[in-house]
Amino acid sequence: MPECSEMENNLDYCSCTYEPCPRKGNCCACIQYHNNKGEVPGCLFDEKAEKTYNRSRKYFLQTQS
Repeated sequence: MPECSEMENNLDYCSCTYEPCPRKGNCCACIQYHNNKGEVPGCLFDEKAEKTYNRSRKYFLQTQS
């Protein structure tokens, strides 16, 4: 995984609660990972929805209505 020069700053704003995630704070890697899986990164969900760890695009759209 490529290094991120903004990782420490990103950690201040990262709302992902999945603690063993190796991409936490590395937004570029996180977005690429979830996009490749057809998912949406946790930071785009509200707090309650993020905690379900359901990152599907379908679920994301459901949370937006």
